[in-house]
Amino acid sequence: MILNETYTLTNGVEIPKLGLGTWFISDDDAVQAVVDATKLGYRHIDTAQAYQNERGVGEGIKKSGVARKDLFVTTKLAAEVKDYEEAVASIDGSLKRMGLEYIDLMIIHSPQPWAEFNGSDRHEQGNREAWRALEDAYKAGKLRAIGVSNFEPSDVENIVSDCTVKPMVNQILVHVTNTPSSIIDYCRKNDIVVEGYSPVGHGELLKNEKLATMAKKYGVSIPQLGIRYDLQLGLVVLPKTANPDHMKSNADVDFEISDADMEQLKNMKRIEDYGDASMFPVYQKDWR
Repeated sequence: MILNETYTLTNGVEIPKLGLGTWFISDDDAVQAVVDATKLGYRHIDTAQAYQNERGVGEGIKKSGVARKDLFVTTKLAAEVKDYEEAVASIDGSLKRMGLEYIDLMIIHSPQPWAEFNGSDRHEQGNREAWRALEDAYKAGKLRAIGVSNFEPSDVENIVSDCTVKPMVNQILVHVTNTPSSIIDYCRKNDIVVEGYSPVGHGELLKNEKLATMAKKYGVSIPQLGIRYDLQLGLVVLPKTANPDHMKSNADVDFEISDADMEQLKNMKRIEDYGDASMFPVYQKDWR
């Protein structure tokens, strides 16, 4: 069962291959979402300072009844934090809001503040300062692992050039029609685990007739096909939902996509319109 499978990070920490994403889940609703997910066997919960639901996730963890050591909890340092002192305070703020003694994985949400996401300034110095704060929190035992999100190889190289602990994870947008192979290959060569978010393209893949036909061939839903696709790329996958039925279905991916179909999925035409999510910077970028 996929919920029991893990990858091992470079420091020996195990990270579950399938997690619950909590973007767009309110702080109050996050409590029950975490409780429901853990009842179904989920042990990996992903949140972020920007989601404004860390408190709810933390409360859900306490109410779940699952031993803390058996859960893997991720949060993200806000993209706008590019200063060491501010990053230190921000890390401590997440711990306090979640009511946790430690966080399993904390990552820099973006190399650039969201308002500048596709701009020319890569904030090299600011990212190095934010990373140094993560390193210090990691060495102090506040974080079990540290990483990045939405980072290009050059952004990772900037961190690596001036760090004592290399990034262990890079969380990026990966779904059928958007497979950033160059970033995935770079991370794999550098022992960085890739996490894929929005495996159903913020729901837009549900409108794809070719995907519907292939999903029918395997006797699965389009979300299940999309999640299985990311898994077969060797990624951690983070589908977002507060619906227990969807959580259950998302974890029921014990099937194998053929090599020929994987190639077809890799080469499908890219989504150009993400509907109401098109306003978000990550969906405006061509990651391939």
